Amino acid sequence: MKRLLAVGALVLAGLVPAAAQQATDPQNTLFLDTKDGRITIRLRPDLAPKHVEQIKTLTRQGFYNGVPFHRVIEGFMAQTGDPTGTGTGKSSLPNIPAEFTQTQYKRGSVGMARAQDPNSANSQFFICYEGCGPLTGQYTLFGEVVSGMDVADKIKKGNAAANGMVSNPDRIVKVQVAADAK
Repeated sequence: MKRLLAVGALVLAGLVPAAAQQATDPQNTLFLDTKDGRITIRLRPDLAPKHVEQIKTLTRQGFYNGVPFHRVIEGFMAQTGDPTGTGTGKSSLPNIPAEFTQTQYKRGSVGMARAQDPNSANSQFFICYEGCGPLTGQYTLFGEVVSGMDVADKIKKGNAAANGMVSNPDRIVKVQVAADAK
């Protein structure tokens, strides 16, 4: 009987996507609330432990609350994490060294934005819509949306002529680590 239960558990584990299985770790799950609802992000410390730690630290400091989605490109990505909304702002924490992997960027991937220097990631991040595959191995991937991609799709898009910069942008209402959620 125990062998049958173990086999059944293995079969069920194979039917449930890995993202759904691991999204239940409250220490590595973010709730990102917008005016249109909640985006749930599974953090990937297995891929980018330093980036995940920085994101969780900033989240727990309330850094992301009220921050705009300053650059949103239709069919590509939505970027946030700059309190100035200009694309040049960051937190007071030090920049993080790159943690590049060959894990493929896809719809729902969450990665760190950076300047030209690969070791310049700080607080800005983006949620991929489509077309992020070429970023693989060049930008640190640290999470994935496990629910609420329909909410991410509603984020106000930017002006194509202005490289996706958004006038009067949508803002993050609140971000919480699931373990801390009230």
